[in-house]
Amino acid sequence: MKYEKVSILSITKICRELRKNSTPAEKVFWEKVRAHRFMGLKFKRQEPIIFEYDNSKHFFVADFLCLNNKLIIEVDGKIHDYQKNHDKIRDNILTTLGYEVIRIKNEEVLNDVNLVMIKLKKKIDEMGKPCFSPTLSMERE
Repeated sequence: MKYEKVSILSITKICRELRKNSTPAEKVFWEKVRAHRFMGLKFKRQEPIIFEYDNSKHFFVADFLCLNNKLIIEVDGKIHDYQKNHDKIRDNILTTLGYEVIRIKNEEVLNDVNLVMIKLKKKIDEMGKPCFSPTLSMERE
């Protein structure tokens, strides 16, 4: 989506609406990854990724983003069966930007979220990136 036509405030509003209207599969997945519950990683949901392409700014909204690992998880519904070419182009752009994109079908999450999490952990381990999000600690001396 082109960025010039949409303000930062509008992007924020779009993301809020997407969070508010999460699919059942996204809700189930979010409960597994929110608040550092999965491998100590910090995930954000419906997070905008703004980038420049062809001399103009564009943005995508990632279903789930682990910024520390530059990992994007897309939980795909049936519509993605009909927009595979669009998804491929989007994934290629995100990969070029340094993100790892993992697509999971809604049915997989709804049928066996624990199996999804096992597969996801294996994939993250294979990536060899840090599997934690550093947190600030204020120690008293």
